[in-house]
Amino acid sequence: MVSAFSVPIAKLALVTGALISTVTALPAQTLPTVDLGYAIHRPTLNSSGQYPYLNFSNIRFGQAPVGDLRFSAPLPPKGRNRTINDGQHGAICPQASPAWVATAEPFLGLYLTGGNISNYTNPTHATTTSKSSSSLSIDPRTSEDCLFLDVIVPQKIFNSTRNSKKGKKQGAPVLVWIYGGGYVGGYKTSSGNPAGLLARSQENGKEGVVYVALNYRLGIFGWLAGNSNVTANVGLLDQRLALEWVQKNIHKFGGDPKRVTVMGESAGAGSIFHQITAYGGKKGPAPFQRAIPQSPAFMPVVPSQAKTTYEAVLENASLLVNKTITTAKELRSLPFEALYAANAIVVAGSGYGQFTFGPVVDPGNHSFVPDFPFKLLSQGKFDHNVSVLVGHNSNEGLLFTNPAVQTQPQFLDLLEGALPTANASTASYISEVLYPPVYNGSYGYKSAIQRTSLAIAHLVVDCNAYKIASTFTTKGSGSSFAYVFTVPPGLHGEDISYTFFNGDTSTADEGLPVSSNIAIGFQEYLTNFAMSGIPSAGTLLPPFVPYGNNQTVTNIASAILQFGSHLKDPGYDPRCNFWLEAPYYNGS
Repeated sequence: MVSAFSVPIAKLALVTGALISTVTALPAQTLPTVDLGYAIHRPTLNSSGQYPYLNFSNIRFGQAPVGDLRFSAPLPPKGRNRTINDGQHGAICPQASPAWVATAEPFLGLYLTGGNISNYTNPTHATTTSKSSSSLSIDPRTSEDCLFLDVIVPQKIFNSTRNSKKGKKQGAPVLVWIYGGGYVGGYKTSSGNPAGLLARSQENGKEGVVYVALNYRLGIFGWLAGNSNVTANVGLLDQRLALEWVQKNIHKFGGDPKRVTVMGESAGAGSIFHQITAYGGKKGPAPFQRAIPQSPAFMPVVPSQAKTTYEAVLENASLLVNKTITTAKELRSLPFEALYAANAIVVAGSGYGQFTFGPVVDPGNHSFVPDFPFKLLSQGKFDHNVSVLVGHNSNEGLLFTNPAVQTQPQFLDLLEGALPTANASTASYISEVLYPPVYNGSYGYKSAIQRTSLAIAHLVVDCNAYKIASTFTTKGSGSSFAYVFTVPPGLHGEDISYTFFNGDTSTADEGLPVSSNIAIGFQEYLTNFAMSGIPSAGTLLPPFVPYGNNQTVTNIASAILQFGSHLKDPGYDPRCNFWLEAPYYNGS
């Protein structure tokens, strides 16, 4: 079982290794360099396999967000460094982990295999977690100075661009990856090695893609809000700066800035949702032309919640440094170790299935997130020219489901924690009309666990995916394709090992090995969409059909005979109309 939204879960290590292919050691003078103006970069060459590629690692795209730049919008690099950078020195942004993941992993292992879960349905056992379960040990790669990205380009693309006359050759399509991790964890290589994606993009004489992966700030460092002296959603601003870097620089690596596809899973896909609706569409087109949001996930965060979190950060920081911290200026001046510890404590104390931090509604004329992105779509406040391939999994909510929620009062408590601005009548409507405690299957569930799981899936992922797919189907918008990933157990994040498949079929979820046929076909869908706007798999698998008014999705299933079949989006549910209107949000 893996998850990109909750990256701390142990089994995610199966797909979060660094690049694993063989790197060929060549004399430095034989490798090319790229001059970015502020820095000169030299790659490593990976010559294993049929499709060699150059890896330009750890390219700075933003100044170190420290000192006055803490909790502030990122700034592009400045100055000129004439020392050639070989990319061997990089960083990951500070990470954190909710304490509830210590319960989630063993529970899911038993639940999915039919084991005895009685201990986990006992509130005393399942909800008692210790903040100390979030380790304060710091990965040696961790640094606040973490705004770096990687550019991985097939050697044939790079060489072709360098050998052509200036302006005579169009660059190759670009695929930009934004990782998930609940907005509190993850880094540019945490999802896996893109070698398989690069290979799929070049097979049968295809032109190939240039792959980019970026870091963005997390937790306190990336999503602190609730005070006028900090900038909300700087994690999104980090991503935006990286995407603008791509527009300005990717041609130097053989990429075409007019053919950029941004792809991400979970928190990465939720970020893409926000990028499409950035500034309510007031600042021109998005810095990309296509998008592949895989399980677009985020918990709605409103200003009052952000203010509460901000106060919790001040309180914990005060305890850690043994003096009262009351202002953003004082918070900015704290030692990194104190902020790291405060972040770990606040994230560890997140409610079950939650992460505390993430995109927050920040009303204002110049705000990156003036409203929930699904409401901005309804209002027409987005870039209408983007084409989308959006997906969700068949069992999105189970990972975030507290097994101890068994009774109606417990379900109401869950709603209060997740939606603190919802009034009593709204909570009652959710718990009695939309998801009543009726377990005969008529509402889509047969147990209390399934009830909670379905409600969470709708709120966090499924309705977002439906809204994106249906919006870009309408006249005047870009094209829309969609899929549902039903390979058992269909958990949130399970498709990551298929997206970054590199031939290792032992990479498994709950004992189920990855199917190489499905993975290769899935990668073809993704890369062909990035190259042509059509998610096809050649002669290997049937083509997608547009989402359309029938909500048609392609089924990514475990049985090869079912793979590629078309069906009505099982993620579409009339209850989405409620969630997409956000009646739980009163504007505060």
